[in-house]
Amino acid sequence: MSFVRVERRFQGPERSGNGGYVAGLVGTALAARLDDSHVPKVTLRMPPPLQQDLVLAATAEGARLTHGDVLVAEGAPVDSDFLADATIDPVAPEEARAAEALYRGLHNHPFPTCFVCGPANQGGLRLKPGPIGAGRTACTWRPAADLGTDGLVDELFLWAALDCPGGWTIDLDGRPSVLGQLTACIDTRPQVGEECIALGRYLGEDGRKTYTASTLYDADGRVLARAKHTWITVDPAAFN
Repeated sequence: MSFVRVERRFQGPERSGNGGYVAGLVGTALAARLDDSHVPKVTLRMPPPLQQDLVLAATAEGARLTHGDVLVAEGAPVDSDFLADATIDPVAPEEARAAEALYRGLHNHPFPTCFVCGPANQGGLRLKPGPIGAGRTACTWRPAADLGTDGLVDELFLWAALDCPGGWTIDLDGRPSVLGQLTACIDTRPQVGEECIALGRYLGEDGRKTYTASTLYDADGRVLARAKHTWITVDPAAFN
């Protein structure tokens, strides 16, 4: 058991934590206790509170993030085959950079303070996932030095970077959504300062839920990490 806090830098909406970052807190704690046949699936149960003491407990059977008696998020192991179709075909860095100019969040972002993709968060990852055809997004990402402790990017921030490239495959203007569930696998960690490519893909929707996938590649075209998401349609005014 450990105590963690979601500092304001890591917010998603103005009053709560970024879903990918918080899922990463739970997911990395659980992943450290799993073998290669399983990956962590993290479900967010409420908007993660900012700047509050949270309790994180993890075993090989699962993980829980709580605020007092309230469950904030929980993780469970699932078969690694769940992510068998999560890898998105890569694109050239030039195509990913060109897509950034079309990133809709620069002008009409439902959560502009988002740690991963918010233009108003100066301490964020600054991802700009733009469209590269129907149902797909791409962008580049050069992780800053403070995102790693040994010259490699911490797994927590790879979880975060897997978040919004999937989210922007949704029509977030007409269907504002927040992350409800993230299942991820970190294959290898890139060096800080290395240019990476992040891709997102739309998978489908059912009622208020939308399903997407994302993949991170390094500069040599190696898969760094893969994920699948479930997004929940919301009223942004309830979060900002």
